[in-house]
Amino acid sequence: MEFDREALIKHVSSQMPEKRWRHTLGVMQSAIELAQRYGADPVRAELAAIIHDVAKYWPVQRQASVIAENQLNVDLLNYDAPMWHSEVGAYVAEYEYGIEDREVIDAIRYHTSGRENMTLLDKIVCLADYIEPGRDFPGVDLIREKAKLSLEEGLIAGFDSTLRILVERNQQIFPTTVLARNDLLRQLTQREQASHAKPMSENKGG
Repeated sequence: MEFDREALIKHVSSQMPEKRWRHTLGVMQSAIELAQRYGADPVRAELAAIIHDVAKYWPVQRQASVIAENQLNVDLLNYDAPMWHSEVGAYVAEYEYGIEDREVIDAIRYHTSGRENMTLLDKIVCLADYIEPGRDFPGVDLIREKAKLSLEEGLIAGFDSTLRILVERNQQIFPTTVLARNDLLRQLTQREQASHAKPMSENKGG
């Protein structure tokens, strides 16, 4: 993949306050580390991380307009505005920055909500967003510890934290996040069952 990394960084960083750009730098660092640990391409992971919050500080009406006018996931507009920037960011990546890698675009799109059947890159960018070094919220240390065990365990802990906050604040829960969490639990269960499955005994004949 060829892209002008420095020009991209300059443009994306101009779209947000300095504090949020420091967060993005942390996500870039964590995404690279997770990619190296779990066998993904660190260049693609960093690219998605660079762009993931590009629309975070756009006026909400601008975000809503991009979603509605381009017939993106309009169902998002029925949920809280902090969800919208991921969909808009994926659009910007593809149509303004010329990113053609569908997995990179989708990793940006689902870095907030997750989804069923998350790709390796989806998991890495979403988890990096939770655990980057500048994050400081109740439960983040547990998420970081779980992330050392598996992407799935780290993400489940992250989603648990998000869902808990939404419930406490009496806010709507985006259904895709629940589906993502359930799917990750299924993956862990299947992995555990496979690891405990006994190999078939050899047929030694009579």
